Amino acid sequence: MIREDLSLYLVTDKELANGKALEDIVEKAIKGGVSMVQIRDKNSSTREFYNQACAIKKILEPYKVPLIINDRLDIALAVDADGLHIGQSDLPFDVARKILGAKKIIGLSVENIEQAKQANQLDVDYIGLSPVFSTQTKNDIAKPLELGGVEEIMSFSKHPAVAIGGINSANTADIIKAGADGIAVVSAIVCAEDPRNAAKELKEIVNKSLSLKAIDS
Repeated sequence: MIREDLSLYLVTDKELANGKALEDIVEKAIKGGVSMVQIRDKNSSTREFYNQACAIKKILEPYKVPLIINDRLDIALAVDADGLHIGQSDLPFDVARKILGAKKIIGLSVENIEQAKQANQLDVDYIGLSPVFSTQTKNDIAKPLELGGVEEIMSFSKHPAVAIGGINSANTADIIKAGADGIAVVSAIVCAEDPRNAAKELKEIVNKSLSLKAIDS
């Protein structure tokens, strides 16, 4: 299993970028402390998605920040991304692992306690707890897990976990305290006037919360 830095995980959404270039947002966010970047794009053509992924991969490489592709195994292979993130209705994990190989990162979204238990039977590299709170950035979301759900899942999960859904600077510390290894955000950075400062603020909260959790344990 690959242990990646899940502390501040950026998920892109060009629909929320207000006309700003995703490449610019991503680079500023990395300078603010983003540790992983996932490209999520449900609306672009395959060619557009591929070109976007190539451009963002070029930005990430000097910073050694992993590039994860959401859902699209073909794009992940085409750009030689660091990994793939799949949901419950996407390609089965064992198929994705067979095609991608052992060295690539594979993350899996879990939306409830039962899915998290099933994920323990899989050799995924991390799980995405989704959604923690209600969010406007995805239309097909399940019932929010809330902090109690995060805490329960982390009490038995064998995988590192990143929490996503309605996360901002006001609730980040509580999510880490509940057991998550990091936070994944979309609008909190993509929509920010200054993505670098937005990322920096979140990263500082995460790092402080992780340090306190380590002391408590």
